[in-house]
Amino acid sequence: MSDTLTKLAYQGFQQGKSIFGLTHKNLSSNLKKLLYPELEKQVKTLAPAVLQKLQERMERLLEVDWQDAEQGVYPTSILFDNPWEDFFLYYPVVWIDLFQIWERLKNKKYQEFSPDIETEKYPKYYLQNFHYQTNGYLSDLSANLYDLQVEILFNGTADPMRRRSLAPLINGLKIFSDTPPYQIRVLDVACGTGRTLKFIRYALPKASLFGTDMSPAYLRKANQLLSQIPGELPQLTQANAENLPYLDNYFHAVTSVFLFHELPAPVRQRVIEECFRVTKPGGVFVICDSMQMDDSPEFMPLMENFPVLFHEPFYRHYTTDNLQERLEKAGFVNITTEVYFVSKYWVAHKPLEKEG
Repeated sequence: MSDTLTKLAYQGFQQGKSIFGLTHKNLSSNLKKLLYPELEKQVKTLAPAVLQKLQERMERLLEVDWQDAEQGVYPTSILFDNPWEDFFLYYPVVWIDLFQIWERLKNKKYQEFSPDIETEKYPKYYLQNFHYQTNGYLSDLSANLYDLQVEILFNGTADPMRRRSLAPLINGLKIFSDTPPYQIRVLDVACGTGRTLKFIRYALPKASLFGTDMSPAYLRKANQLLSQIPGELPQLTQANAENLPYLDNYFHAVTSVFLFHELPAPVRQRVIEECFRVTKPGGVFVICDSMQMDDSPEFMPLMENFPVLFHEPFYRHYTTDNLQERLEKAGFVNITTEVYFVSKYWVAHKPLEKEG
């Protein structure tokens, strides 16, 4: 009975987040039409059948999320995890930032940064107002708004999609069953505000966790979030994923969530090769990112709309890029993929070293 009530509570919690996200988007869309009619673009209308399929995918995502918690992959308590303090503090600011986003969109400014932000040390592809948000990923305000903005974008399913990385991560670590749990090392590449690392900590309470990101602001936010969790604090490092500051064969597992669609094609390959380099033989690499054309052709209008509505300069190429080939080129084997809602997952393994 307790499990039944918990599941009903979880379903109600997710439904509430979904309704909130949809309501926010409807209100903001109507306001934009009123204040910025010139911003109306050629956005493809989604057919009712596509919307129904999307709803079915979301329901499956939430069901699998519940099943993983019920089976002990992670505690059911994290199903209800939500940064409420940030929500009440920053939701009004989301609206303020929205007007700046529309102004930036109107004036076609998508590489605009405040004078006090140092941009010289970052690669050009990173200096973007991704999603048209203010200061891209390089300000504390951006870091404070990000999780809330992404939750609204995905109608409250961003965290369930992140958590789909946990089961393959744990399964991939079984090969190291003889290694004491506290000696297991897991790296999250482009860890952002630390949400994925937080979930990994609950799934692997004794492991040594590491995170890298190029943004010092997002690393500050991640440290703030992760320092609230009992146990060893994950080690966070500012670094470009093209040149990870770790020894070869150092990590038992590597994860990356929502990174690759924001990279140019050659950079995707270099990042994958770096992830291969730092992964131990037998280790696992788990990628979570957007669905692609080959696995979700029925959602082609949705994928075509995304870079129209948001500044995502590398997304179109990403949707047709063959990441499996890139992983194989780097040396990974036994690669599997799966799709949940609007996200796709690659699970790749580094071959064991040959004896003799």
